[in-house]
Amino acid sequence: MSLVSVRNLTRVFDVSKPWLNRVLERLPKRYLTAVSDVSFQIEENKVYALVGESGSGKSTIGKMLVGLLPPSEGGVEIRGVNLASEQDAKTIDDIRSDIQMIFQDPYASLNPRWRVGDIIVEPVAARGGDTTGLASKLLEQVGLAAEDAQKFPHEFSGGQRQRIAVARALASNPKLIVCDEPTSALDVSVQAQVLNLMSDLKDDLGLTYLFISHDLTVVRHMADTIGVLYLGRLVEEAAPEDLFTTPRHPYTQMLLDAAPRMDEIGREVEPPTGEIPDPINPPSGCAFHPRCPLATDICRERRPELRYVGITRVACHHTDAA
Repeated sequence: MSLVSVRNLTRVFDVSKPWLNRVLERLPKRYLTAVSDVSFQIEENKVYALVGESGSGKSTIGKMLVGLLPPSEGGVEIRGVNLASEQDAKTIDDIRSDIQMIFQDPYASLNPRWRVGDIIVEPVAARGGDTTGLASKLLEQVGLAAEDAQKFPHEFSGGQRQRIAVARALASNPKLIVCDEPTSALDVSVQAQVLNLMSDLKDDLGLTYLFISHDLTVVRHMADTIGVLYLGRLVEEAAPEDLFTTPRHPYTQMLLDAAPRMDEIGREVEPPTGEIPDPINPPSGCAFHPRCPLATDICRERRPELRYVGITRVACHHTDAA
């Protein structure tokens, strides 16, 4: 059963200069398409991972999912409810209480003036819920001590702060947690601890994750399904075993070739040709065609549709039908 349905999601930002500058310099308005016609589903109690280079639109999708940004087109349905079009305030409030987010920087996402206990129970206190003993229980659940509730964020290491962020996300007993690169600011050994914690909590509490990352090694072990983004477009979607063994899209192949491998230390990898296009003025047709070794005229003229090839969804004109 799908907990989240993302349909034709698009987000456009106005990046124009101020009105007076545009008048004096005779400049037109400029728009940046951060997310372009993205559709996918997240099954309940599963992990859906979004991967791609910086600027591919991963975090923008996450923010639209939790309601921090409204979509320009398309929509997000949580349990069949579209938060952008739903009119009933109670229905919206009930759905929002089931969604939490873990941010990339654990220190920036914690209020330095608040004690850890107050930070953790804030989602419950804001709705008038009972917070008695909640902070101590959650701190122990994420591997910290109950007495840590009286400390401030600066008294903890990076990994411990991210555990606090996880505890805060769990406070309102959510169904869906959006994890926006939750381990990218941590050391490798600490990353493993936090990822193992999140995996255990998912199994114990029946959580659903949207896991945003640029690290293929992380998503390979965390995700049930992986979606690959390029310039705001979903170019491939597959299970980890299929994506890593038989990548269908040339961009996915490029990402996997560039990823470090313990069994091939010292290998030489041919760098990808071309540069990432300007998202304000993206290429016509397939956005990847300026860098793609398979590009032909149809790639420059027509945007490929995301279609099934076997059990993989891929947006490429030249993907083998096998």
